[in-house]
Amino acid sequence: MIALLLGLAAAAAELPRYQSSPERRAFHDDRTYGKLEGDYYALLWSAMKQDFGEKYLYAAADKALPPPRRGEKRVVFLGDSITDLWDLARYFPGKPYINRGIGGQVTAQMVVRFQQDVVALKPAAVVILAGINDLHGALQRESDEGIEANMQAMADMAQAHHIKVVFASIMPVNNYTDNARTMLVDRDPKRIRALNAWLAGFCRSHRLQYADYYKASVDADGLLRADLTRDGLHPLPAGYQLMARIAQPAIDRALKAR
Repeated sequence: MIALLLGLAAAAAELPRYQSSPERRAFHDDRTYGKLEGDYYALLWSAMKQDFGEKYLYAAADKALPPPRRGEKRVVFLGDSITDLWDLARYFPGKPYINRGIGGQVTAQMVVRFQQDVVALKPAAVVILAGINDLHGALQRESDEGIEANMQAMADMAQAHHIKVVFASIMPVNNYTDNARTMLVDRDPKRIRALNAWLAGFCRSHRLQYADYYKASVDADGLLRADLTRDGLHPLPAGYQLMARIAQPAIDRALKAR
């Protein structure tokens, strides 16, 4: 018996190693970052090694949030820094709206934390504003098809839990100020328009609501209006006021839809 086992072990050792997936390859980031930007991304990369979706950021707040009251139409706003910096209580006074934006996030991270930061909060609807950081590619260089797949995944999860979906268009950007001079290089306006066209069509075909921030905030040159931002990306109060006027009717339509 021992001889047989030794023989089998020797035969197994001679078998070629099986692996279904191709070998990994190294990826290199050829961009250069200033100290502030470099420190910011170093912190994000460090956190993502432990918690890719950064679920820890809202974990305590999610656990402490009570269930919606009877008749309450809770709405979760999911997104990146544009959502994170949006004071929902100021722009939607008296509304049971919950902010779950995280600066710098890409759509893949939002998919990872969707269960915790959206589904578990039992909202009636979710407003998703995402994609601009995927185009930037500092955290993850994602194809348009990959972004679209992540959008579909979030819609599928929401609908599986009877949560109404509002997708917001990706906002335009501009390079009108010194601190926005590389904005168009990092975030191609053509890709923004293409993704918005896909997203609008996806919402139509799946009977989801579409909040078109892009149409209301773009100028004659196809860029973000200068009066709505200082850095070419993040809205000023006037920008958030404009977005609120578009978001609320879309939320109302979603909540009324059967």
